[in-house]
Order: sequence, then structure tokens, then C-alpha cells
Amino acid sequence: MRPSELPLAPDGSLYHIRLTSSTLADKVLLVGDPGRVNIFKDIFDSVEFESNNREIHALTGSYHGTPITALSTGMGCDNIDIVLTELDAALRLQNGQWNTETDRHLQLVRIGTSGSLQADIDCGSVVASAYAIGMDGLMNFYREWDSPLSPMNQAFMVHMGLNHRLPSPYSVRSSEKLLLHLAPDFHQGITVTAPGFYGPQGRTVRLHPAIANLNEKLATFRWSNLRVTNLEMETSAIYGFSHLLGHDALTLCLIIANRPNGTFLNDYHSQMRQLIGTVVERLA
Repeated sequence: MRPSELPLAPDGSLYHIRLTSSTLADKVLLVGDPGRVNIFKDIFDSVEFESNNREIHALTGSYHGTPITALSTGMGCDNIDIVLTELDAALRLQNGQWNTETDRHLQLVRIGTSGSLQADIDCGSVVASAYAIGMDGLMNFYREWDSPLSPMNQAFMVHMGLNHRLPSPYSVRSSEKLLLHLAPDFHQGITVTAPGFYGPQGRTVRLHPAIANLNEKLATFRWSNLRVTNLEMETSAIYGFSHLLGHDALTLCLIIANRPNGTFLNDYHSQMRQLIGTVVERLA
């Protein structure tokens, strides 16, 4: 593995995430905001490792004897491409030697915020992503991508009326094990991942979205008796990489905006702390 292809920091850790095999736990909680990682310091019984690099804040500690890593990713699927690639590489890079064989695999849980596309899913609710549909196109850049849900992709393209200007969508399922274990009392549905916050999510400031009535169209799509519940910017990539690399993944989002009702939850920090505490307890 040439240094230009998988760069390392001077201490031998992965260049962006600054983690190694010994500092990475098998249970990983992903958040977007680097500042949100500090919440885990009040929840973990102990902290063994911490690093900061750009928007990536890593913290590995223990909760009731269970090692857990909390890691911020920043915003967007481009960051997930970096973080997921390097998390998987950290398992396989030991003492400077690349080892493709390892019996370790990761349980990845994204705890994020999102906007609801359904009027009855109010701000303050929690949505678990049973499926993710990526409108970002990221996984199509990988030769190994096998489109596990091609019929879902086709149905979505027809429903949305997508044209050649836009990336081909891709669909991925969450880890059923994590979904059953972590989300029995949360809303469950399909999460659509957009490659941006404004136009790609149907917002108009000065420029106009290429898809007219984007959110209304998304809200009426159905698959496997599930509806599109929310729209965000990371889940499809997390699920896509986990599918290819053999890890388990689930996204849980606190709803802070209801797009049909036009409402927004300005102060959601107490609800986020409660959600993080619940996920840590259930995961451990």
C-alpha cells in the first residue's frame, strides 16, 4: 500500500481519523458535530484515548465494561468516504503491516439530526433508517458496488422522474440486528441521503432545485410497506460502505425540522443527550 494511496500520520495512525487498531473499539458511534463528541465524556465510565484533527474528533472509552469509540465525521457523504475507508483500514493495519484477514468487524451507529418529510413525525421524534436511498452517487464510484436493491432503485427513479443530469440513486438496507436491538420504540422508515443542504434538499434561496416539489415526491414513495421518513446527508454512504466491507450499520436521527409543517427545533441539546445516553446503554 503506497503512502499516497493510504496516508498515515507521523504516529502511524490513519491520516484523517487518527485512530489505529489498538485505539479503535468494535462499537463505533458516529456523530456529525465534533463538539457533540464531548457529550460522551459525561457518559463513559472512563476515557482511554482522544484525538482531534480538522472536523474529526475521536474518543475511545468504556461504558459498563464495553469499549466504545465516538467519532465525528463532519457533514456529507464525501467525509463518510474518508471516515469509513479509514475505520476499516485501521482494523487491518497492525504494527505498520497491512493484513487483509481479521476477525474484527464494526458495529457503526450514526446518531444525527434530520428533517422529517412526514407531517405526523414531529420535531423531537427519533427515526431509525431501515433503508437508505443515496442521491449522492458516491457508491457508484466503486467497482465492487453490486446494487443489492436494484428493483428499489428503479422504482425510486421512476417515481421521482430523475433525469440524466442527476447521479444514479442507490439503495441499501440497515443492519437488521442493530435495527431490532436499538430501535424497537422509534419510528422506522426510508431515509434519503442528499449531497447538499439547500437545492439537493428542495430549498430555494437564490438558486432553484432541479427537481420540482422534491419533498412532496419523496414523501409519497413507498417500498416494503415503508415510507420515506426523512432527508439527511450521510446515511446512504455509511450503509453502502458497511455492506461492501462487512460491517453492521444503523442510523438514528433526532428530528429537528418538519418540512411539511415548516417547524424547526432550535434547542435540541437535551433531546440529543438523552438519545446518545439511550443508544450507549442499549449498545453496551
